Amino acid sequence: MKELIEQIAMKLVDHPEQVSVTEVEGENSTVLELRVAKSDLGKVIGKEGRIAKAMRVLLGAATSHEQKKCTLEIVED
Repeated sequence: MKELIEQIAMKLVDHPEQVSVTEVEGENSTVLELRVAKSDLGKVIGKEGRIAKAMRVLLGAATSHEQKKCTLEIVED
């Protein structure tokens, strides 16, 4: 799932070399932390959060067969 979010984000931003996704494993869930360049933050969030919501929906659909819940957080450095 990490690669999926990474590839989507890299296609959206102006500085794909600064895209990083960190996977934080928990007992019942996995959190994917997406970091991008400060100037690209708006591009991965989108108007009214639409792009971020769409990425979360794709992530949910891709992990629906797994026991663990997977969530996406967009982290500002």
